[in-house]
Amino acid sequence: MQLVLAEKPSVGAELARVLKADQKHAGYFEGNGYIVTWSLGHLLTLKMPEQYHKEWAEWTFNTLPMIPETLEITPLKETRKQLAVVKSLAKRQDIKVGIIATDAGREGELVARYIFDYLKFNQPLKRLWISSQTDAAIKDGFAHLRPATDFENLHQAALARAEADWLVGLNVSRALTVKYHDSLSAGRVQTPTLAFVAAQEAKINQFKPQTYYQLSVKTPLGNASLDRQFSDQHQAQVEADTLSKQQLTVTAVKAKHETVQPPLPFDLNELQQVANQQYGFSPKQTLNTLQRLYEREKLVTYPRTDSRYLTTDLKATMGARLAAMGRFSKTAAQLAKRGTAPDYVYNDAKVGDHYGLIPTEEMVDPSRLEPDELKIYRLIAMRFIDLFKPAYRADVLTYTLKAGDQTLTVKTTSVIEPGFKDVEKSTAEALPVGAKLSGKFIVKSHQTNPPARLNEATLLGKMDHFGLGTPATRADIIDKLQSAGSMEKRGRELLVTTKGHALLKLVNPDLVTPDLTARWEAQLQAIEKGQTTRKAFMGDIKDATKRLVLEVKQSTVKYDDPNLTMKKCPECGSRLREKATKMGVKLICSNPECHYSRFRDPKLSNHRCANCHKKMVILTGNNGDYFKCQNCGNTEQMSAAKGKKGRVNKRETQRLMKQYSKQAEPEEESPLALALKAAMKHQD
Repeated sequence: MQLVLAEKPSVGAELARVLKADQKHAGYFEGNGYIVTWSLGHLLTLKMPEQYHKEWAEWTFNTLPMIPETLEITPLKETRKQLAVVKSLAKRQDIKVGIIATDAGREGELVARYIFDYLKFNQPLKRLWISSQTDAAIKDGFAHLRPATDFENLHQAALARAEADWLVGLNVSRALTVKYHDSLSAGRVQTPTLAFVAAQEAKINQFKPQTYYQLSVKTPLGNASLDRQFSDQHQAQVEADTLSKQQLTVTAVKAKHETVQPPLPFDLNELQQVANQQYGFSPKQTLNTLQRLYEREKLVTYPRTDSRYLTTDLKATMGARLAAMGRFSKTAAQLAKRGTAPDYVYNDAKVGDHYGLIPTEEMVDPSRLEPDELKIYRLIAMRFIDLFKPAYRADVLTYTLKAGDQTLTVKTTSVIEPGFKDVEKSTAEALPVGAKLSGKFIVKSHQTNPPARLNEATLLGKMDHFGLGTPATRADIIDKLQSAGSMEKRGRELLVTTKGHALLKLVNPDLVTPDLTARWEAQLQAIEKGQTTRKAFMGDIKDATKRLVLEVKQSTVKYDDPNLTMKKCPECGSRLREKATKMGVKLICSNPECHYSRFRDPKLSNHRCANCHKKMVILTGNNGDYFKCQNCGNTEQMSAAKGKKGRVNKRETQRLMKQYSKQAEPEEESPLALALKAAMKHQD
């Protein structure tokens, strides 16, 4: 019997179907020589500080830095039930081999290895490594399972990343929180990402617009502009009047044949950028939609890829992929009979864990897709179809014109082969050297524009350029910066909040620039390639942790909490701090020893007033929460309220159903994210 571990219940169910393990049980499927079970994202995480030493539960500088000799894992409370299922299956006497079938990447490897290591699984381990979820890909993957030892370097890199984030993230965040008495979170990736947005804002604030004037003239070749710019309008007009009296002479013609090949398939980063530009999708929204197209619909290949090239073994599948798109595109169906992708697309050396994003051989029915899914599928599919079209070819002529002692330039384009660009063929007028032209020069005023604010697309581009995060984590990083209140989105533009600006002044300079993180990411990739070891990397991380904590301790930078209000805590007299939550803004006591909190604004309940039958709000008093009617002023204690208070209306039922259905398949979270979430909750 072979034990297969998937990452999610939905993937587990699909694997079981393909493997014909059709006996359903609580938490697993069995049959045909397989037991298929699953994790729920991470079932285990790195231990919290207080689980190593009791004194580390106290948030003081005396306990920092916290550097355990060995970082250990512990079960997550929310998923203990499923871990117990996996444990019982792993201990069965008939299990002869384990198969890792989690996502084929660094984080997926960590999910599985944590589980098998924690359970002390001593049977041989094999690895399923596939780039699509089609039946054919799954069958082929199980027919060519690889030893888990082939992925040991990937495992070591995953451990190193998780442990580095624990050491740096928890220690620096705790140091900042202790020093400045506020929940401040800093990390090696999120902080320089925030700094990118702040730096762009600084450029905008320093920008001073300038007006300039340019001369242009209409010619048979098109509008020609003077190379020179004028700062004075009168001077520009005098020059325009002078030039209008003179003939233009063609003094040079430079011919260039332009060939543009169809673009390569998307990687995740570029797809997120294009989806943001065209549809306003956040990176997280694009990734979640893409994940559904991959797992549920089986229409696209592995989402979290950083490559845009394809492997040579895919050549034989191109016709089947195009044919499967017949209901989506007639062009794809036609190309399936005669189309071949150009050789430059296939490059095994430039493909890492996974190749570029392309459609699978699964037949597509566009009517079954949700609107967001169809938009993302269309981007991937049209980019793929373009690969099988001819290159765009055109002749470009650049003319140099003379008017007096002034030089102008103008370009003409003749489209010979529209190719993948699907433009019209065209023939531009050609003129020889020495040809004479005439025309009236006009003056146009222009103003320099400030730099544009970063949006999610341009921020992703900067993160990719500087090596911050991976395609799998960048969406989460941008999302967490917004949920933490350090960054906000207005329309499509990203802005740093007052709290974010304050945080950047407090954080160690090394964590504000991308250099440190880029070096670390390069070292993690070196671990994956076997060029360095996790032990050497972690030695550097421990040294960096000590230095970063010491810098916070010795810092003389002052911090003005932007969320501190003038309201006083009724229990200890300290000032209350505002904190945004999903349920509304809460007022939390700024005294770390005091745990008083309440909602800033009244919460409307479904409980109705006994006098006027209007819905009552929930307020907090010295004796706890109570109901108050804002219409007639009647108040009722919570304990005295009966009947409707205990009922859950239809909307609340839907909310709870959605909440618990999500809990069945939680979003993948890194061990650091879980640890920081628990740490920050401790301080609320």
